[in-house]
Amino acid sequence: MQDTSKQYDAIIAKCRALFVNKMSDYGSAWRILRLPSLTDQIFIKAQRIRGLQQNEVRKVDEGEASEFIGIINYCLMALVQLEKGVVEQPDLNTQEAAELYDEKIAVTKQLMLDKNHDYGEAWRDMRVSSLTDLILQKLLRVKQIEDNAGKTLVSEGINANYQDMINYAVFALIHLNESN
Repeated sequence: MQDTSKQYDAIIAKCRALFVNKMSDYGSAWRILRLPSLTDQIFIKAQRIRGLQQNEVRKVDEGEASEFIGIINYCLMALVQLEKGVVEQPDLNTQEAAELYDEKIAVTKQLMLDKNHDYGEAWRDMRVSSLTDLILQKLLRVKQIEDNAGKTLVSEGINANYQDMINYAVFALIHLNESN
């Protein structure tokens, strides 16, 4: 499991670097996005990954990896929005946003480590396409919870679904790195 932790950290370092660079370019304009908008952005990325996995012809020269990175970063934005709420104007500087990113990813990584312990790293025997399907399933669950005004009867909340999507996307990127 030590390899998983190191691989996880390497993937997140790449995602975080992109997040910080985009913060430098665009500021925290994403802070105005409502949760359904973020969910839809993640859905678009997951659908594109599924299309790339199913279609033989690609018309845009970007692979699955950049889309999985986008899923991770949009899910982290959603976790921040869940905690801080939506604002009318950008309100975070790059350092504040990076600190929130680190805080959310630390909790999400710990969840991964706990589940990895209990499941015995079962994800290592999964296909990237299965991880994509699990992300899409989580997205459909989140959309349903959003349509129910955030209320659930017996299910985990939206934040747990975003965390699972982050972890599935990290696993997919680890697989993609190992296959290259």
